Amino acid sequence: MTQAPAAFAAVDLGASSGRVILGHVGPGTLAMTETRRFRNGPVHLPDGLYWDVLGLYTDVLHGLRDAARQDPAVRGVGIDSWAVDYGLVSGDRLLGNPRHYRDGRTDATVIDGVHRRVSPERLYGVTGLQHLPFNTLYQLAAEGALPSGTQALMIPDLLGYWLTGRRVIEETNASTTGLLDARTGDWSAELFTALGWTAELFPELAAPGSVVGGLTSAVRTETGLGDDVRVTTVGSHDTASAVLGVPAETPHFGYISCGTWGLVGVELETPVLTQESRAANFTNERGIDGTIRYLRNVMGLWLLSESVRTWERDGDSTPLTELIAAAAALPAGGPTFDPDDPVFLPPGDMPSRIAASCAATGGPVPAGPAQVVRSILDSLAATFAERIADAERLSGNRIEVIHIVGGGSQNTLLCQLVADATERPVVAGPVEATALGNLLVQARTAGVLAGDRWDLRAELRRAVHTRTYRPGAAPDGR
Repeated sequence: MTQAPAAFAAVDLGASSGRVILGHVGPGTLAMTETRRFRNGPVHLPDGLYWDVLGLYTDVLHGLRDAARQDPAVRGVGIDSWAVDYGLVSGDRLLGNPRHYRDGRTDATVIDGVHRRVSPERLYGVTGLQHLPFNTLYQLAAEGALPSGTQALMIPDLLGYWLTGRRVIEETNASTTGLLDARTGDWSAELFTALGWTAELFPELAAPGSVVGGLTSAVRTETGLGDDVRVTTVGSHDTASAVLGVPAETPHFGYISCGTWGLVGVELETPVLTQESRAANFTNERGIDGTIRYLRNVMGLWLLSESVRTWERDGDSTPLTELIAAAAALPAGGPTFDPDDPVFLPPGDMPSRIAASCAATGGPVPAGPAQVVRSILDSLAATFAERIADAERLSGNRIEVIHIVGGGSQNTLLCQLVADATERPVVAGPVEATALGNLLVQARTAGVLAGDRWDLRAELRRAVHTRTYRPGAAPDGR
């Protein structure tokens, strides 16, 4: 049974910024207003990279207070963020600021130590997780011995704990730890035993759409939110919320959730755990309604944002829109490189690393910002096309259309290049797919909407605007 539209707050935390969004959701209604946006990013300390999670929590509280001022009838809060990172808690005490996944502590020594206990082949056979050096199990191994009673809370779950006083770990994010069984959706006792941990290292699992609890009295005082507000688990891994926010009409779609990372894949009912899949480094992560997000990480627009940061540091503040327009005017067939080379993972001078990568392969080297931008977008489009082809081949799921959501859907040149490279139509938008997916799960949990994920996507299609790119059209630098 459906109800009239209701107000919900979506806390959406990205790698470079966070925001709180006030949404009004109901049958035929899906509207959003950003109440607060705030900076996020790595904090460089002498011993490595960290997240300022205390600053993030303060900003979240301020954003929720702004939402309550705009609509005192807010009914719920849902939190999503990037994956793999966590905070360690003992009793009620945070043991330290969470490490940033780009920190170098999970070096080859740490990874080799894990693989001596469990082979990479066995890890994949159990978890179906793509090998990335910053996966949670490697980060936990780098911690060394943990004090008795310590629990690890993923970033959304840590913030949810501070809001409610209750600890859970939401399963879409739990599936990025490298410790969840891909077939059962539960913790793998085999892996915990082999690595010397117990399942008590994490709190209880919660599916998306579980009510965590009400707000503590201190949070209600700080935010002005009411006694009846409930914190609900959404797809707390932002990609899980983003995939729900794909306005697809049939199962035969591929997606690219394109922001700092490019997550390229398909939505499946069961995991793909073959050796071919492991060799292709595809991952099986949990999605909404028990689905599997079968995808491959690509370095994404991190390459572009770090390049812009370098140019700005050096005194060149040319707007990105102008750089993309200049890149669109360049001929095809320019310099390209492998965007997934680990050399591009850390922060720093990206244009120099791109030039060095191009030179190392004996190809042309981009000269100047416009050529670097075109090189990045050409390289991403080619890699996205390869991953789409891999996803179709490995999963057996026919891909008729590709949906690009997130910030990359605004990059018209990139969208056209992807349509050309894949020889498939590309539907771009919505930009706010993650926040929309967050709000849709909250609304369904509250009984404001009903149905499965396809019913939720039907509501989405009625509310959002998209743009379709056809293969062979002229590049657009807007």
